[in-house]
Amino acid sequence: MKGLALRWLANAVALFLTAYVIKGIQVEGIGAALMAALVLGVANAIIRPIIVLFTLPLNFITLGLFTFVINGLMLKLVSAVVNGFSIQGFLPAVIGAIVLSVFSGILSALIRD
Repeated sequence: MKGLALRWLANAVALFLTAYVIKGIQVEGIGAALMAALVLGVANAIIRPIIVLFTLPLNFITLGLFTFVINGLMLKLVSAVVNGFSIQGFLPAVIGAIVLSVFSGILSALIRD
């Protein structure tokens, strides 16, 4: 349980770092970052696999590159649901999803369960 909370906090920090690096992504406070990290985790666990399954032929044709678009859509969806977390445009969402996965991966690697 402690590891889950640490990863949630790490993802919130990764969201802050992503907003700092990518123009067009704003996070207004720690509460918004924590809520966005929580909603993104739930969306990635429930909605993302369904979308990946339906877009499998397109993902196959693009050699997996369409996954970046799906990740951007998940981030954009979270920005529509969470107050205080906003993304202006689709390109910042896709680039932000890539940067977020890098930051999140680095921070998660530093956390030991």
